[in-house]
Amino acid sequence: MSATRVQVVPGGPVLVSGPVRIEMPDGGVVESDRFMVAVCTCRRSEDYPLCDTSHRRCRRTARG
Repeated sequence: MSATRVQVVPGGPVLVSGPVRIEMPDGGVVESDRFMVAVCTCRRSEDYPLCDTSHRRCRRTARG
């Protein structure tokens, strides 16, 4: 059995090689059959736990 690839994107989602089945704390289940699934880590996504790129709209710029 091969290992599942998981990639942490700095300031972004966690990318998981799909398909995936995500079990939520409330007992709900979210499934995706895509080859790569972005799991939200900022909790701003309207499609949580899947990422909808909401983190991009709220990035802070570096101050010099």
